[in-house]
Amino acid sequence: MKAFPVFIIALLLFASCNNRNNQQGGDQADSANVSADTTNMRVDKTDLTQLSLEILKDFKNKNYEALVQYIHPDEGVRFSPYAFIEPDTHVQLSSADFLSAVNSNEKRIWGSFDGTGDEINMTAKEYFERFVYDVDFLEPETFSINETISSGNSLNNQAEIYPGTQYTESHFSGFEEKYNGMDWRALRLIFKQVNGNYYLVGIVHDEWTI
Repeated sequence: MKAFPVFIIALLLFASCNNRNNQQGGDQADSANVSADTTNMRVDKTDLTQLSLEILKDFKNKNYEALVQYIHPDEGVRFSPYAFIEPDTHVQLSSADFLSAVNSNEKRIWGSFDGTGDEINMTAKEYFERFVYDVDFLEPETFSINETISSGNSLNNQAEIYPGTQYTESHFSGFEEKYNGMDWRALRLIFKQVNGNYYLVGIVHDEWTI
């Protein structure tokens, strides 16, 4: 089994210390980095970090069947190729539908490509390789909780579509100097609690858009 990145292990330890401090002194430490929709909710950063690592590891290893356990039991999980989430267009899969999709070569429409407007007509596995794990998000340049690091020209309507949720972001500021940061990437995993447990309700891929 591949060891977790050192900086994320450090983040886990830091989050654990924060949780103990919060129990003694309230939730003030969390509120600084939490959006308006989640300021009144206790955020377990250790759980969110660990859960995100497990999900990203399964995507990296193409262990798609293992991902079913993380999907929200009632709402399923929605896949958005860019920051602007379109509930009526972007694919939303229940656990059963997800399992069926990853074991099928059937293509479906996941949205539209930025710039051209062409349909994103792909199998589930093709989509995952382009719009979920297209770079090594398990070892990101920056990892954050309830904080969006970069934004492009696409409107980010996540707070409107997923009110009261928590999310993590794995982010790269860019890869090749000649692109001057226009090749940045981000992946947001959006979670909702059910009986004290976090479940995945959205996966939002983000990058530079026209």
